[in-house]
Amino acid sequence: MKHFPESEFIINADGSAFHLHLLPEQLRDKVILVGDPGRVDLVASFFDTRDFEVSSREFHTIGGTYKGKPVMCLSHGIGTDNIDIVVNELDALANIDFATRYEKPQFRQLTLVRVGTSGGLQPHVPIGTPVIAEKAIGFDGVLNFYAGRNEICDLDFEKAFCEAVKWNPLWAAPYVVDSDPELVARIGGDDMVRGVTISANGFYGPQGRELRLPLADPELNKKIEAFKYGRYVVTNYEMESSALAGLSKLMGHKAMTVCSIIANRVAHHANPNYKTAVSDLIQTVLERI
Repeated sequence: MKHFPESEFIINADGSAFHLHLLPEQLRDKVILVGDPGRVDLVASFFDTRDFEVSSREFHTIGGTYKGKPVMCLSHGIGTDNIDIVVNELDALANIDFATRYEKPQFRQLTLVRVGTSGGLQPHVPIGTPVIAEKAIGFDGVLNFYAGRNEICDLDFEKAFCEAVKWNPLWAAPYVVDSDPELVARIGGDDMVRGVTISANGFYGPQGRELRLPLADPELNKKIEAFKYGRYVVTNYEMESSALAGLSKLMGHKAMTVCSIIANRVAHHANPNYKTAVSDLIQTVLERI
């Protein structure tokens, strides 16, 4: 079994994971992930019981039960760099013995569902629509640092996408990864749109928003909107789903992202009063996870 030295896997003095400050005994197999630490309280407001609460930086966790199911909600903050921390430490809580620093002989699989907000890129995903990232395109490059990346990614899709949008070689190489198909079917049902989500490595320039700084490719979003690969088109932008799907697949966990569309980038419309739609989506995910 693999051993993990202190320099590679830091454990706090109280026996908790370094960033999340969670103890192994607090981990639940079903985890709702949200970006905003304040949204954890919204998710937990639907719990039957609240068994523990832990906060550290942007990582806020509440564990309890929902209709008898052990579940917890954890905030990850913004960006795939935070997802790298969250997924690695959740996996460590499940599959590393904190006392001996050895990998556990029995693998424990987690179910991770991120509920977020997003900007739509197609007319068939209007504001208020819940969109599942059936496939995620990572602009961030995080997965490229891990062995086995090519084995879990859709390499043909990546090539077609790069050719269609004339991908700038100065940017991180994009990767395309599928969410867990069983989880997509279970959470999605027939009342959610399934699409291709881009996880951008920034909110402004990387998503085609131009303020005072000009963009390296002002036409990138138009090329993305026009891109088609078989039955797939790019439906929306957000900032976390690619690393969540990719890292979870490499580790053997089930993961997916579903976002409520709060803006349509094509129509230039946005809905700042989106909290009701997000609340309804959270309840749906809790029922189906």
